[in-house]
Amino acid sequence: MGIIGSQIKPFKATAFQAGKDFFDITDEDVKGKWAVFFFYPADFTFVCPTELEDMGEKYEMLQKMGVEVYGVSTDTHFSHKAWHDTSEKIGKLQFPFLGDQNHILARNFDVLREEMGLADRATFVVDPDGVIQIMEQTCEGVGRNANELTRKIKAAQYVRENPGQVCPAAWEEDSETLSPSLDLVGKI
Repeated sequence: MGIIGSQIKPFKATAFQAGKDFFDITDEDVKGKWAVFFFYPADFTFVCPTELEDMGEKYEMLQKMGVEVYGVSTDTHFSHKAWHDTSEKIGKLQFPFLGDQNHILARNFDVLREEMGLADRATFVVDPDGVIQIMEQTCEGVGRNANELTRKIKAAQYVRENPGQVCPAAWEEDSETLSPSLDLVGKI
């Protein structure tokens, strides 16, 4: 699955976002800023609301970092609104949810479970050029961690803004980075 470093494919999806009417999002709308596509199997499920709530707690910080978050499942935008209107956890969320009932996004990001018509639990971070820089995919029963995702986004943004620098394992903002060179070979 050679998706890292690839350009996102064309798409158009209808979104639901709290306090707004339904609206369309395309691949062109995503370009020019950082974006997270946060795929989950289905609305009205069990692990998904815990992950989405966790992501919601980081949403304001991510927006300040220039990152937009899109929750994506193969449900419709109508289902997203119904879930938002009836769930205490989901009702607090402010980021847009994309309806993908035609499975275009799930296929574009190669996370569709064809036999079930559901998306895998997967996260993609897309840079302002529309290039996928980070991906994470877990099994159905394992939820993701928005703190770790935020750390990875900060590292990806640092690397983009500082050519020739890389972030080592467990790198945190304001920590030391590395400048890859032959001098470092065998010394780390």
